[in-house]
Amino acid sequence: MTLNPEVQNIIDAMAKAEAEGQPQAHQMSPKEARQFYLDTRGAVTPEPPQVDLVADIYIDGPVGLVPVRYYRPFGSSESEFLPVMIYIHGGGWVVGDRDTHDVVCRQFSNNGDFAIFSVDYRLAPEAKFPAAIDDCFAVLNWALKGAGGLKINPKQIGVSGDSAGGTISTVCAKLALDQNTPIVFQALIYPATDMHIKTESQKNFGEGYLLTTEAQNWYHAQYLSSELEKDDWRASPILIDDLSGMPPAYVATAGYDPLVDEGKAYAERLVEAGVPVTYKCYKGMIHGFITMGKVINEANFAIAEIAEYAKDAFGCS
Repeated sequence: MTLNPEVQNIIDAMAKAEAEGQPQAHQMSPKEARQFYLDTRGAVTPEPPQVDLVADIYIDGPVGLVPVRYYRPFGSSESEFLPVMIYIHGGGWVVGDRDTHDVVCRQFSNNGDFAIFSVDYRLAPEAKFPAAIDDCFAVLNWALKGAGGLKINPKQIGVSGDSAGGTISTVCAKLALDQNTPIVFQALIYPATDMHIKTESQKNFGEGYLLTTEAQNWYHAQYLSSELEKDDWRASPILIDDLSGMPPAYVATAGYDPLVDEGKAYAERLVEAGVPVTYKCYKGMIHGFITMGKVINEANFAIAEIAEYAKDAFGCS
């Protein structure tokens, strides 16, 4: 396994910036880290492709309104009832929002010919675990109940997310199943499934490959109120007792990601439970690559592949 040359360029640039005194996100305050993450997206994110609709809407959540960005793909009809993917952005439960993942959502929508609801859930440490889950599940339930009359098909709903968003997606899929409103698919992009940081890939790639062990510990400390919460299946989905009946899954991992082992282990648990699973390790990639399509070509291929899987799951291919 060899690191992709485009990825190596990013690692080299980050190492140079750090050597010149640029602090990493986990060395900032949460507010500073959010601004830093937003400000650095332009260097790695492609130009936003045209879609037919982008609208910011607000959904009733557990403690107020949850901002959601609604996308409809380029070339779609205004009157057509579309499948919808609830997209849950990554960022360690601390950073990221509907703006940082806007291009990814546009790409998914256009590649898959489905609508997207991108959830701007509450962030830690201001809103601790399980606030982010509660917000995302509220949006999923709203969609299952007809999305307030928007032109989406409540029987063709999936969830997807990257990193922390992948973790929340697994939890939302399970919560929907447990309330007897199963969804159609789940697409999990390098999800964190075990907060105990104990796998071989955590040891092998926990330094020097963008997402470090130190950064993970910082994100966990912002999100969780105690170490005991790491044993809650909503924080560590690998601990879910029974995965039978879960929706078909596409699980994507990155070869040089400290989370690769736990993503693969979760996929294997789904298979053992009889769930149809497509597992793909993007071998030369690092954590976070999916948002870097301007400088990593494979990110765009990955989005197209995941969107095609979702399209199949919706029965629209």
